[in-house]
Amino acid sequence: MPEITINQALQAGLQHHQAGRLSDAAAAYQQILAHQPDHADALCLLGVVAGQTGQHNVALDLINRSIAGNPDNADAHYHLGNTFRNLSRPLEAIAAYQKSVLIRPDFAEAWCKLGVTQVDSSRLAPAIESFQRAIAIRPGLAALRITLGNALLEKGDLRDSIAAFEQAIALEPGNCAAYNNLGIALFECGQLEESAAAHRRAIAIKPDYADGHHSLSMLSLLLGDFTRGWEKFEWRETGSKRAATGGEDATRLWDGGDLTGRTIFIHPEQGLGDTLQFIRYIPLLAARGPKIMVGCPAPLRRLLRCINGVDRWLDQGEPIPPFDFRCPLMSLPLKFGTTLETVPDLGPYVKPDHADVLRWQNKLAADGGGFKVGLVWAGNPRHRRDRIRSMDLRTMAPLAQVPGVRFYSLQKGPAADQAKAPVPGMNLIDHTDELNDFADTAAMIANLDLVISVDTSMVHLAGAMAKTVWTLLPFAPDWRWLLGRDDSPWYPTMRLFRQQTRGNWDAVIGQVTDALVGITE
Repeated sequence: MPEITINQALQAGLQHHQAGRLSDAAAAYQQILAHQPDHADALCLLGVVAGQTGQHNVALDLINRSIAGNPDNADAHYHLGNTFRNLSRPLEAIAAYQKSVLIRPDFAEAWCKLGVTQVDSSRLAPAIESFQRAIAIRPGLAALRITLGNALLEKGDLRDSIAAFEQAIALEPGNCAAYNNLGIALFECGQLEESAAAHRRAIAIKPDYADGHHSLSMLSLLLGDFTRGWEKFEWRETGSKRAATGGEDATRLWDGGDLTGRTIFIHPEQGLGDTLQFIRYIPLLAARGPKIMVGCPAPLRRLLRCINGVDRWLDQGEPIPPFDFRCPLMSLPLKFGTTLETVPDLGPYVKPDHADVLRWQNKLAADGGGFKVGLVWAGNPRHRRDRIRSMDLRTMAPLAQVPGVRFYSLQKGPAADQAKAPVPGMNLIDHTDELNDFADTAAMIANLDLVISVDTSMVHLAGAMAKTVWTLLPFAPDWRWLLGRDDSPWYPTMRLFRQQTRGNWDAVIGQVTDALVGITE
């Protein structure tokens, strides 16, 4: 094929590609490769088409072949980075983007993608530098300021985060995402009125902006305004989220009406702690006479079988039988008109198997006597707020000074390794390798005197069992713990210990230590 014809085919392919006609674009690139198999641009562009159609391994092969023929093509390394991201290989994606900007330092898109991938890999400091490089190249792009602000927020640099969002708003006053994220940063600073104003501004710009309504719902709930909070909380149940939680047909959402003789499907959402907190509504729902099907996350499967009123439990991924209505689990407080004064108190509504409890009783008896305290110091690192809610085990070191206490690790996940080298003097026993699900953990907790934990699913488990539990809260707490109180309407056996200044866990642990001395003397 003559060179001019190859160029014509390449231009035709690009026109098809830019217009979204991917099959026509692929045909043009393949025509070139039939005559010139090592044509670097055609290989790269065909790889991009493969990636856009979900053939990521094919894309990887084609783009690597392109780079082999032209290693100094910044675009090819950029597309290679995108392909590695699609294959969930972030470290290789970072290396590819770094090569791209090394070749072309003014490649703003590659700097931005590099920063996003670094954030995903918890490399916040270099991510912030990458976003700043992108902004230096494209200073007028508000979206870059928002990504920088999000990274600064996750890193805990709240003032710089607020400044970045304000700069985005100055560039693009109609950007509702900038206002909403500004509201989130202001909330973490404890500026609640300013936070609410930012979220309201986002909604004024775009009245159907779900994230803004959802953010306002959490502020209302935090302040104890359950009537307004539950109503706005429904904004989470929109768009793609609805499809993932039981179907797109909004007419099948239960409106709170008569359920006699009907079948309702209750689907869980968000975290395991949320499921444990709101599963309390199932017996109340059963009293209205429906047949109830409940979706159940695998780690809770054995434990939640103790809940009365469920006709069928559905495992995750299991086909959903026909039903008349559906309702997200976390919409039940709205349907029941829950206020601060009417939070259902069912006593211990989650109960471990008796045989499992006896087995753990014997195991813990073999460890010796003492006041038995379960510890959890960290949550899931993938949680959006884990940066502010978790601590290291060594931060709990003062607890080791309390005489007569035998500590038990209840910590799971990456932070569990810290139990292998506890702080000096802490009598910490670790049986977590025998905790395979929440039923096992509940049986162990039943034999403890107290659970001390940061804000994770473990506090919900202990609370649902009516076990004495002390919950350690960050300065900007989750909505369910309200403000300015040391108790919880959700769990009568729970005591709350709050940070008075942002990030100061030492003062919290000091209070917990004093309280532990008080109940063990």
